[in-house]
Formats: sequence, C-alpha cells, structure tokens
Amino acid sequence: MSAQVHPSSVVSPEAVLEDGVVVGPFCVIEGNARIGARTLLRSHVVIGPFTELGEDNDVYPHCTLGMGPQDLKFKGAPTRLKIGNRNVFREGCTMHRGTEGGGGLTTVGDDNFIMTGSHVAHDCHVGNNCIFANSATLAGHVEVGNFCNIGAFSAVHQFCRVGSHAFMGGFTVATMDVLPYMKTVGARDTKSYGVNTIGLRRKGFSDVTVEGLVKAHRILFHSGLLREEAMAKVDQELGGIAEVAELVAFIRASKRGIHRG
Repeated sequence: MSAQVHPSSVVSPEAVLEDGVVVGPFCVIEGNARIGARTLLRSHVVIGPFTELGEDNDVYPHCTLGMGPQDLKFKGAPTRLKIGNRNVFREGCTMHRGTEGGGGLTTVGDDNFIMTGSHVAHDCHVGNNCIFANSATLAGHVEVGNFCNIGAFSAVHQFCRVGSHAFMGGFTVATMDVLPYMKTVGARDTKSYGVNTIGLRRKGFSDVTVEGLVKAHRILFHSGLLREEAMAKVDQELGGIAEVAELVAFIRASKRGIHRG
C-alpha cells in the first residue's frame, strides 16, 4: 500500500515515504528525510532534513522532529536524528538533530511514549520503552537507558545519564547522573529515595532482584563506608545479581557524579 499524503502537506521530492505512511493535513517533510512503513503524521507535523523515523510511529499535531540543534556553534552540517519503531509522540514534542562536535547524531529507540511538550536536544540518546511525561526536557548530550520514567516538567542537565528503569518524579532537576532502578526526586536538592520496588515488581522483577537492589542501596549510601569500600562490599555480597552489577558499573562510570540519598 503506497503512502497517503494530504494535498495541503508539502513533501520534498528527496524525502522517502515507505508503504502505508499516512501524512495528514498541513505537514512539512524536508529533504533527505525517511518515514518508515505505516507511520502516521496526524497533522501540522514538521520533519526536518536528515531525519529517519522507523515503522509504526504515531506523531500527533504540532510535533517538530529533526530540525537543527539549538547550538550557537552549529553552521548547518548534515547531522541526523534517527528514531526507531512504534513510538508515540504527543502534541508539541520537539527533537533536534546532532552536532558535529557531539557525534552528529541524536537517537531515540523503540516503543517510547513521549507526552505533550517534551523536548530531546541535540546528541541525546534515548533507549527503549521510556515514558516522558508532559514537558520532560533533555539538554544536549544526555543518555537515557531503557524503561525510564521521566516525570512531568523534569529537566536533565547536559552530559548527564539516566540509568535504565530509573523513575524521576515530576519537576525534578537532574544536574548529575540518575541511578538505574531508583526513585529520584527534587527541584534543586535532588536525591535518590531508594529502589523503585513497586515499579520493578510490576515489571516482573523477582523478589531476589528487588531485595538485592535494596540491600545494595543500603550498603552504598547508608553504611558509612567510603564509596570504593561500599562498592567492593556490594560486589562481594551481591555481584551475582545482574541488576546490582549494572548499578555498581553505572556508578563507577559516572563522570558528573550521581544523585544519591
């Protein structure tokens, strides 16, 4: 089934629309964009140049995906935005292409639900199965793991990381890395409030895993040990639990520091 394009929309002859794409009224698709099969652009959507959307995405009105980065150093290089499959972008979302200095690529994975007014800046990398509540915002060069929940009106500072299965409460400002599997909340005095036990159990994590993470969090942040001593103790006692090992590796790899309890 060929693509369907509303007559009020403007599609560059250099753009590629795969089978089953539906372009609603008053959309603009610029050159060198590629829209994957069965993706729906509902209306008033702008797809910038050098932007790729995968299959079965649902893009609501007034989203702008793939325009140039908000970076004063950017001079129009053909940097890219690459989006995966089965994502939902609600009204007014914005996502920007990368910068030459940041690798030239912004990426968004599969099965994400991005709510109204959310923003993903240049050179960010977002994983799979994430939820961004209304007006969640990533500054440049942010990395977000899989199954993250970023609350409404939250903001993540540039070059920070959000670990997999992290839960950020609404209005949180993250200026350091956000721990995987943990609840992190705070407008300025941002802290980790322990393991997201309810959320992890809802996702099917075993009691052994959840209890291991709880114990690891207690050792890391409430035992009085120095960080390296605490991580060594966690490795020794709980390192056989993959999620605990991931938590420790995340902390060791941090360059900006972490939001802790």
